[in-house]
Amino acid sequence: MALFTTRAAGRYGIAESRVHPEKETKMPKMKTKSSAKKRFSMTATGKVKAGQAGKRHGMIKRTTKFIRDARGTTILSEPDARIVKKYMPYDR
Repeated sequence: MALFTTRAAGRYGIAESRVHPEKETKMPKMKTKSSAKKRFSMTATGKVKAGQAGKRHGMIKRTTKFIRDARGTTILSEPDARIVKKYMPYDR
């Protein structure tokens, strides 16, 4: 009989690979940056959408044209999108 069953191994904090050494272990999964998933989203064609910058405060000093043009979201430029895509490996 094995020293620990699989259920008991979880209870005692022993890694399952120690209980079943014959099992293959997989490489660890890549993690999505939490800040990136909250700030960016992907379009169907793979471009990165982001909120417009410069609209948090100080609207009194901004021109009406700036405020109007900065509505909604925008598509990031290719160099910036490349950086963001590294943070979001499973949303490509």
